[in-house]
Amino acid sequence: MPLTEEIPKEKNNLYPVFLKLENFKLLIVGGGNVALEKISSVLKNSPKTEITLVSVSVNEEIKQLQKDFSSLQIIERAFQESDLDSVDFVIIAINNKETSASIKQLATQRKIITNVADTPEQCDFYLGSIVQKGNIKIAISTNGKSPTLAKRLRETFDQAVPYEINDSIDNLIKIRKNLNGNFSEKVKQLNEITSVLADGKPKKKKRLISNKRIVVYSLTAPALLIAGYLLSMYLPPNVIGGYAQKLASSIDSSILLYILAGFTAQMIDGALGMAYGLTASSFLLSVGVPPAASSASVHASEIFTSGVSGLMHLKFGNVNSKLFKTLLIPGVLGAILGAYLLTSLENYNYILKPIISSYTLFLGILIIFKALKKDKIREKIKRIFPLALVGGLMDSIGGGGWGPIVSSTLIAGGRNARFTIGSVNLAEFFVSLASSITFFTIIGLTHWAIIAGLIIGGVIAAPIAAYLANKIPTKTIMILVGIVVIISSLKRIFF
Repeated sequence: MPLTEEIPKEKNNLYPVFLKLENFKLLIVGGGNVALEKISSVLKNSPKTEITLVSVSVNEEIKQLQKDFSSLQIIERAFQESDLDSVDFVIIAINNKETSASIKQLATQRKIITNVADTPEQCDFYLGSIVQKGNIKIAISTNGKSPTLAKRLRETFDQAVPYEINDSIDNLIKIRKNLNGNFSEKVKQLNEITSVLADGKPKKKKRLISNKRIVVYSLTAPALLIAGYLLSMYLPPNVIGGYAQKLASSIDSSILLYILAGFTAQMIDGALGMAYGLTASSFLLSVGVPPAASSASVHASEIFTSGVSGLMHLKFGNVNSKLFKTLLIPGVLGAILGAYLLTSLENYNYILKPIISSYTLFLGILIIFKALKKDKIREKIKRIFPLALVGGLMDSIGGGGWGPIVSSTLIAGGRNARFTIGSVNLAEFFVSLASSITFFTIIGLTHWAIIAGLIIGGVIAAPIAAYLANKIPTKTIMILVGIVVIISSLKRIFF
């Protein structure tokens, strides 16, 4: 007897539509947290919608929204039947079943489409959970059964759909504009363009990077360094050169501590997008490395660790190419300028660090606040050039700060945590390279054993950290980033 798929007894009979809501008038009755959630959802997706809110008391956050959206009108009084005049949609968000039912009845008599919060049986429509990536918008409905599940699905889709999907839309628009002739001819041309996609058998999607390669990447650099160390012990100095001999003679068992420092710092930086410099410096200082040696070694090793970290984020698909390109040039310019200024204004570093730390402390609190709070309207940071310039400048001057300043600001401004961390990490390689070259040119470079230990530990940790950044949910990453930023900032302020 053939197996057949069991047909569910219930099905979702809702018909999905996408409204140009700005062409309609919306009435919201209620001024509490539920009303705030509804307004935020509407304005986030259709900011020009004309909304009238009627309530005896109004949430302060709703009043704050009114300052940003002139289309929102607030009337602080009880609902009146005349409020339904010239209204196209009604959302009832009050904690009174009888009053809600009464308003719903009046709206139905006027044939006004109505949503009654938390009362699915009285709703003519639902506000679904929405995923938006530029021109792409996905609406999710559970037929009013479970808003919590709808939100969880939204988080899943939000992480799965990349921002680069808009590039596909742009390409399709260009193809569409170049198609000529009648409908039949356009179809033929489109078939020719897309025929390359149908050639051959469908290929299975390969994993971005295998577990075997992760192990290989992790062990390659340590193996090369150990091999170099052994060669330096048994080959004559004139064979391996003076610099290699100097490195070999400076290495002892303390390198294990430096490897641990590099591993710990890169695990935090690679997974959360920041705090490599602060973590590594704090660790080195705690084991007795002098401050000057600590700072110089961290800057030098960060070239290698950020390079491997950026490569791993690229391999795991964590990089937004447009964001990376936007960060690159101003970040490098800021790093060069900061390194030059630090050598000239080193005596004023005690003033600069508290200023930077206070700013990043505020950002850490803001990130956690946004991660724990319900969805709000978030405006993306658009002026990335000055942000990256300041980030590179402060990174060189303060001995770290590229991640805390750039990543924190972008995430707090509403950008996806995963792609922000990946893009900022990749750009950090070039920022660190520019900063280090400037430092080397002016003050030179020593302390090879510390640098080697930091590089070994960082290279081992880089693929593991990048893998974790790809797996940890966005909300969790935001909370962890906030905690790291707060702790890092407080350490800089008080210690």
